[in-house]
Amino acid sequence: MPVVVNSNATATASSFNLSRANDALRKSLERLSTGKRINSAADDAGGLSVAYKLNSKMTRTSSIIQNSQNALSYLQMQDSSLSAAGKIVDRMAELRTMAQDITKNTGDIENYSKEFIELQSQLNQISKEKFNGISLFSTTAEASSGILNKATDGGIYINGEGVSLNYDSFSRTLTTHDSGDTDAGSVSINVINFQFMLSIGGLAANGSGNSYNLGNIAAQNGTTDGVNSDGFVDNIKNVSVGQFIDIISRIADMRAENGAEQNRVMQRIDLLQSNMTNIEAAHGRIMDADIALESTRFARHNILVQASASMTAQANQLSSVALSLIG
Repeated sequence: MPVVVNSNATATASSFNLSRANDALRKSLERLSTGKRINSAADDAGGLSVAYKLNSKMTRTSSIIQNSQNALSYLQMQDSSLSAAGKIVDRMAELRTMAQDITKNTGDIENYSKEFIELQSQLNQISKEKFNGISLFSTTAEASSGILNKATDGGIYINGEGVSLNYDSFSRTLTTHDSGDTDAGSVSINVINFQFMLSIGGLAANGSGNSYNLGNIAAQNGTTDGVNSDGFVDNIKNVSVGQFIDIISRIADMRAENGAEQNRVMQRIDLLQSNMTNIEAAHGRIMDADIALESTRFARHNILVQASASMTAQANQLSSVALSLIG
């Protein structure tokens, strides 16, 4: 190869090698400092696309978990209110049984009726309980606003005598899939019909009269025999022990449904949390840098940069041989 002055291909090649090694070193530094294998679309366009969608799915799944946990809190508060209502009805049934005592005079029974009326007032207040402004229970009048979902075939309750009773059934739909598609994942949260649960039927002695419920929950058609001006049953003897037993059975049925819904929501939360873990792992496999591997590459690139710089400096001195010939 001739000795020349105007060109130095060896130095040029060494310079290019230095540039490439320096770029690789900078990329390793970036990956080690961020902990990410992909820091820009140029690093892995296809991988970034998949990771971006996985990250979005992960964010939506996290929100659904939060929504489901809030729904679980709603159900737990609903169950607490049902438990309180059950205790009140138990006490009412106890009062009604004590009122059957043949040794109790009219004044004694009147005293039982006073507590009985107060307990109805408490039932009325429980029916208005809310969770973050959302009603825990429903009545036919409130549900007519269209805020709640109403089952087209209604609810069916079978009493102790094996008779099927139809009633208006209302619910709210909890979406549990990140696509937002209820068919892909949803749970129907029952908004208990308090009006039906406490229904006691006709109050008149002959069995006629309007349909009422303990606590005057959206009572229909004004007042009737056995009901005071506030809509409460004014005499404990106007309700039979059998009617209390039926109400207690309905409360138990509603609590059982509430418990089933709580278990389903908790199972869904478990699945969502498992999915969240797997999605995060999949996202990490694409985006996260292998620190051990990248550290090895960093050491190699660092040595190459230093070696390339040294060789470039020496290559630049090759032309100086021509000077010794001239001199």
